[in-house]
Amino acid sequence: MPSKNLKVAVIGGGSTYTPELVEGFISHQGDLPLGELVLMDIDPRRLEVVGGLAHRMFQRAQLTTKITLTQDLSEALDAADYVITQVRVGGMAMRVVDERIPLEFGVVGQETTGPGGFASALRNIPAVLEVAWAMERLAPQALLINFTNPSGLITEAVATHSKTNVIGLCNVPPVMQRDLAGRLGIPGESLTLDYLGLNHLSWVRGAKADGEDVWSEVLRAAIAEARAKPYPFTPELLEDLELIPNYYLRYYYHHDQVLAEQRQAPRTRAEQVQETERMLLQLYADPEVRHKPPLLEKRGGALYSTAAVGLISALHNDAKRTLIVNVPNRGALPDLPPHSVVEVPSVVGRTGAHPLPLSPAPSRVRGLIQAVKAYEELTVQTAMTGNPRLAVQALLAHPLVPSHDVARKLWKALEKANRPYFPRGRP
Repeated sequence: MPSKNLKVAVIGGGSTYTPELVEGFISHQGDLPLGELVLMDIDPRRLEVVGGLAHRMFQRAQLTTKITLTQDLSEALDAADYVITQVRVGGMAMRVVDERIPLEFGVVGQETTGPGGFASALRNIPAVLEVAWAMERLAPQALLINFTNPSGLITEAVATHSKTNVIGLCNVPPVMQRDLAGRLGIPGESLTLDYLGLNHLSWVRGAKADGEDVWSEVLRAAIAEARAKPYPFTPELLEDLELIPNYYLRYYYHHDQVLAEQRQAPRTRAEQVQETERMLLQLYADPEVRHKPPLLEKRGGALYSTAAVGLISALHNDAKRTLIVNVPNRGALPDLPPHSVVEVPSVVGRTGAHPLPLSPAPSRVRGLIQAVKAYEELTVQTAMTGNPRLAVQALLAHPLVPSHDVARKLWKALEKANRPYFPRGRP
């Protein structure tokens, strides 16, 4: 049976990440018959600029893929095969707020972790759920690929509160796979990771290269690299933990050091990204630019196209590839309920992503996983109800929030700064 041409809708298509995604579709032209790429965004200027570059990139690759630019969600979703969400409600300006407010209370300020991630989730969950609920009517057979942060938390909201099939995506797993393989001098696809946890809260505890156990070599290489450059983790931490954490665990394991660095920094990470985005959009607007600018690497999101387009290719071609994605647990990780969204290796094919069974989490990380999952559950409940008491409970449950007093003060400050965005409810 011949393959149909696919319609892929990108919600938040005006993102500076979009050329990375377009590059991925171009590189997969041989195995992914993309007929139409719809870029939907509420910002007409960004949509025009990013869409123009996307069109020129396809032209340069001599592809006839149709590019549709729209501000209408229904038009974007109608009869779509795959929908990618990469939205940021409140824009980069609210990310700056997310990163600054926690610092006032002695807590790390980060866009996906801790109180900053909590505020971002409360803004983004309703927006992504709006997409999921519209998909139930307009594209019931389509799959939602969520790249909106905090990715795992928002994926859980969609999986719990809609009928839409959803897979959460993050670029951290493929980046870790590439980097760990690189230390051994082998291609990334040759390395299989025993990987477990939640989005931005995960660890590698084993590795195989073409079926051969190479974990001791991988761990030794990571420790040796940390001795030469103790960032993001000290060699002592890796030796004591006997696991390799993903970068975001730095906010937990080296909290005081990170907090001091953030307080001393002249600008937040969000303010640095704002400047990079301004420069990127200027480049994108140049009609002579027909490829992804190298500057985009400084924006973050490395291997986003590899993760996103590789996932769609595996689904469409029933490849039954093992990819690390965010999906409902379904018993894969025995330490969490079946409905909890986890970031684990999953077999991906035409019927979706099916998590592989894992052995229980080591006791040295199990408690942190369960604590952050409890926080995520409370955050979703807060987003659905607007209940301020649940908001305080969610913040108090987060391991980075040191006390009830701080949780209440954080909620007051975050709620004040986010009044145009946060849901309303009764105590």
